[in-house]
Amino acid sequence: MGRVIRSQRKGAGSIFTARTHRRKGAAKLRSIDFSERNGYIRGLVKEIIHDPGRGAPLAKVQFRDPYRFKTHTELFIATEGTYTGQFIYCGKNAQLAVGNVLPVGQMPEGTIISNIEESPGDRGSLARTSGNYATVIGHNTEDGTTRVKLPSGNKKVLKSDCRGTVGIVAGGGRIDKPLLKAGRAFFKHRAKRNSWPRTRGVAMNPVDHVHGGGNHQHIGKASTVARTAVPGQKVGLIAARRTGLLRGTKKLKD
Repeated sequence: MGRVIRSQRKGAGSIFTARTHRRKGAAKLRSIDFSERNGYIRGLVKEIIHDPGRGAPLAKVQFRDPYRFKTHTELFIATEGTYTGQFIYCGKNAQLAVGNVLPVGQMPEGTIISNIEESPGDRGSLARTSGNYATVIGHNTEDGTTRVKLPSGNKKVLKSDCRGTVGIVAGGGRIDKPLLKAGRAFFKHRAKRNSWPRTRGVAMNPVDHVHGGGNHQHIGKASTVARTAVPGQKVGLIAARRTGLLRGTKKLKD
């Protein structure tokens, strides 16, 4: 029996867990309430901050409690053009302006949006990384749904009650600049988790990896592997439906 391979060690966590110690918190929209469902509520951007391990900046937005004398500070994903001192309006009747949060059903076709809810009230789960955005394609008023084109190019049907932020996520163009040296890659990955440098399996010995050994660096067997394979064998293309180059163009339904 060979050694415990890297993918098996990662399952146990330990040194491979994410470094979350200095993170600022989960970036979410406001919890849906009466004022958002029936009108709007105004918030003030107090600060724009960096979150370690996240490409997009975060905005600290302060809202007044509708019922008690106190304030609530929410962490929003900052859209491009957000500034401190800006007023952000959330709700069904909010104006269509960059940074505002409103249901996708209230937005006209062609609106650029980000941090969209997948189901009403989940507080944002789609198009959240730096420079990303989705586009509203169309509305179906009969069954209360809206079609949205995601950053991947896929089209998704959402309930029109799902909220989204108007505008694209700030911090775009982050991956356009080359890292150039190993030191930058080191600090980039250090903020996230122990995932770099990554030794290729074919560069290892047979005892260390399924792809190891041989007089040349080659896998020596099919890289596809069954879903039911034992953990020490589960490397490569796991339960692949198909492999190889994608030929031709894929027709997307409008």
